[in-house]
Amino acid sequence: MSYNWQQKNWPHFQYRTEDIEDLLLDFAERTGKISGLLEGLTETAKTEAMIQTMISEAMKSSEIEGEYLNRGDVASSIRKNLGLDHDAPPIKDKRAQGIAELMLEVRNTFPEALSKEMLFAWHTMLLKGKENIQLGKWRSHMEPMQIISGASGKEKIHFEAPPSTSVPNEMNNFIKWFNDTSPSSSAEMKKPVVRAAITHLYFESIHPFEDGNGRIGRAISEKALSQSVNRPILLSISKAIEARKSDYYEALKITQCSNEITPWIKYFIQTVLDAQIDAEKEIAFTLKKTRFFDLHKGDLNERQQKAISRMLEEGPMGFEGGMNTRKYISLTRTSKATATRDLQDLVQKKILFPSGGGRSTSYDLKL
Repeated sequence: MSYNWQQKNWPHFQYRTEDIEDLLLDFAERTGKISGLLEGLTETAKTEAMIQTMISEAMKSSEIEGEYLNRGDVASSIRKNLGLDHDAPPIKDKRAQGIAELMLEVRNTFPEALSKEMLFAWHTMLLKGKENIQLGKWRSHMEPMQIISGASGKEKIHFEAPPSTSVPNEMNNFIKWFNDTSPSSSAEMKKPVVRAAITHLYFESIHPFEDGNGRIGRAISEKALSQSVNRPILLSISKAIEARKSDYYEALKITQCSNEITPWIKYFIQTVLDAQIDAEKEIAFTLKKTRFFDLHKGDLNERQQKAISRMLEEGPMGFEGGMNTRKYISLTRTSKATATRDLQDLVQKKILFPSGGGRSTSYDLKL
């Protein structure tokens, strides 16, 4: 089998513009709509929407690679890096620390040109604490870099990346292409979502690191989209990818055998559209949360506020299985009697709604 990088026209990707015109129009319209929705948020609400988006992106980008992180650890790491939640206990999970640092770095440096040093720094952040991995370096092992599935002895090779000896030159070309096609540069691409799609495919086909290529590739695509709107984008590409993960791998597998990449472009733009729809819902939810706390300002004690804020981090319906006395005690570090009294008060104020009874009583939040 011949892979894309082995073909004479690599990396001169081709695609049919007429096949994606409607998708490009949808992308432009939704980009404008999200910008308008953001204008309606206070700075505090914008920050909260940004945090929730970064949490989703961190969690889902890791899940795509088979790593399942604790949401609370990721959220706390992001808030700490933003200078919030000073009193929160230290996060022991280095994976949560690393992906949180990467999310913030990508957002903070989006206007800057891409460089080898930047990618090395991202790699070191992401995989902090990993043993037997070369951090902040291109891969250098002599064995082939292959994407494989299947049990031992029945492995199926989906893709083989360029040999390690080719990586420095391939990455020099990739970085130059990325910077040359950025807004206001010599070969600016006027279709930003197409640039983001090519960015991801191009980077993943080189697969320059021993580990972490998928997460860093998606981060570079986010950088490309942020540059196009001149602000950090408020959407989670990884959440949309993870929802249909098999489609993602299938689209990559098909496209990495050719440099005619129309199927990949169509897949990627549709995925970004899904992420935009989800972002609209997240902004609407953030607005509801802001109004909720404004409405109940002065009605909640510090413990109640902490518990409800934690519930809302999980989405509109709060915790799966609802809040209960045990969870409330754990979150607020209070006594059973105080927890029971606080929860009953929230029920009376029609903030929480009980279900079940006795020791099985749980409480749901409805905005």
